[in-house]
Amino acid sequence: MTEITGKKKLPVAVERFILHWGDMGDEWGVNRSVSQIHGLLYLAEAPMTAEDIADTLGMARSNVSNSLKELLAWNLIRRAPILGDRRDHYEAETDIWEVAARIAARRKEREIDPAIAALRACVSDATDDPTISPVASKRLKEMLAFTELADHWFMQMLKVPRPRLVALMKLGEKIANLLPLGKAR
Repeated sequence: MTEITGKKKLPVAVERFILHWGDMGDEWGVNRSVSQIHGLLYLAEAPMTAEDIADTLGMARSNVSNSLKELLAWNLIRRAPILGDRRDHYEAETDIWEVAARIAARRKEREIDPAIAALRACVSDATDDPTISPVASKRLKEMLAFTELADHWFMQMLKVPRPRLVALMKLGEKIANLLPLGKAR
């Protein structure tokens, strides 16, 4: 059993956010407890100990400890030393742009990079296999080209200064008006 009773009372908006952040993480393949702890630390006004986190969220200390290790590996939280206290305290990165960039980079590392490697191997295998249909070979090449294009775009966006990225995002579909006209699909 990883949950315990007797959790601290949180403001309704904070509790709602933590629960929703946990659900979102679960949808993305991240352990719900990891996401909830991140949500708590993101909204926390001061660094928290693992014991504080366990008490606040009503989680077992071992669950919190493992979740903190994962959040440290994702570089979404850091240890924050507190003068006169030997316990580890943790705080979250609170710059939402930085949080999004770190999550995206980690997901790229875990999902996109292996997908590209697998697709490259499939395309290579298909080239040497006389039994593969031209349709399957074409679709593998198209999927690889799309995935590499998305990867290339992501890497370029990491280099765009934040104010320009914000402006680009606000333009939305209007940016298409700046491109030469092409065949509509």
